[in-house]
Amino acid sequence: METRGGFLISQIKQIQGRIFGRLLTEAGIDEFNGAQGHILYVLWQEDNLPIVELAGRTGLAKTTLTGMLDRMESLGHITRCYDPKDRRRIRIRLTENARRLEGKYKEVSDEMSRLFYKGFTDDEILSLDAGLERILKNLEEEERRI
Repeated sequence: METRGGFLISQIKQIQGRIFGRLLTEAGIDEFNGAQGHILYVLWQEDNLPIVELAGRTGLAKTTLTGMLDRMESLGHITRCYDPKDRRRIRIRLTENARRLEGKYKEVSDEMSRLFYKGFTDDEILSLDAGLERILKNLEEEERRI
């Protein structure tokens, strides 16, 4: 049986990124790009995360994340702070500036979700999400094995 899941997911990611960028621009959000928005989203869910934890939650390689955090720090979205319990660990915190952007981002994110699931029933949405979570879990297990 020939499958196309990986190819389709890759295409979806590329197109989604372009549409999300357009939606950010249309909403007047020029303070960050889509990839930075993903990092902010994770921090809006739980602030003050160690870099390693943030890398895991975003799925970004630590080296990629570090460069993005440099840019976000220069834009005034995040600060780096030493962990008081272990000064070797650096934690990432949102600034007040970044906290103010959450509402605008949520509106764009909600529109993106509407586009993703247009024409799907609730059961189809739950099934798709469950399948994607299984794929993610499988890949995470393989990545840890390497």
